[in-house]
Amino acid sequence: LGMFSELKFPVPWGHVAAKAWGPLEGYPVLCLHGWLDNANTFDKLIPLLPRGCYYVAMDFSGHGLSSHRPAGSPYHFLDYVSDVRRVAAALQWRRFTLMGHSMAFLFLSYCFISPQFCFLYPEMVDKLILLENLGFLLGPEDTEAWLKSKRMVIDRLLSLEAKQQTPKAWSPKAALQRLLEANRHLTAEGGTILLQRGATETPAG
Repeated sequence: LGMFSELKFPVPWGHVAAKAWGPLEGYPVLCLHGWLDNANTFDKLIPLLPRGCYYVAMDFSGHGLSSHRPAGSPYHFLDYVSDVRRVAAALQWRRFTLMGHSMAFLFLSYCFISPQFCFLYPEMVDKLILLENLGFLLGPEDTEAWLKSKRMVIDRLLSLEAKQQTPKAWSPKAALQRLLEANRHLTAEGGTILLQRGATETPAG
């Protein structure tokens, strides 16, 4: 397990980098580094672990060899959870072990990435291993609403990214019609005014 391979997973702003150890057919283990760390956090640990697993240690966006998010973009903790979901989807892992180290403070309680992911996607995680971690604390009365809203955000985001296509060209009349259908409170005059600045003319339309 001393030997590793480098991986890259495309994301809309570049790529998420990772290191992998062990046999590709081994049981999947996703390793998440801590605050201001990177995938090398696990260099000394992985060789000591069972050899029948396939360990993938990812660099969160803006860490290690992963691309930084666009300038001016914040690094919210839910974005890191989305990174985990993206990597799991790219690896085509339906169920795996999650091993997480440390990670931060949010909303007046400790909200770490690994427990957040497990809370949002319990069907994907068979075991959770926490290294120097306090776990995920949330008031019982908030649980259902938090789970529903945050999971919906991530799922919709990944669905939109998967469907990204070359933008279609529309005639000015067709563009106005689509705008009015999507915004029924608009008048045709108001829609035309918005399209003057909200649409880009191309040779195709």
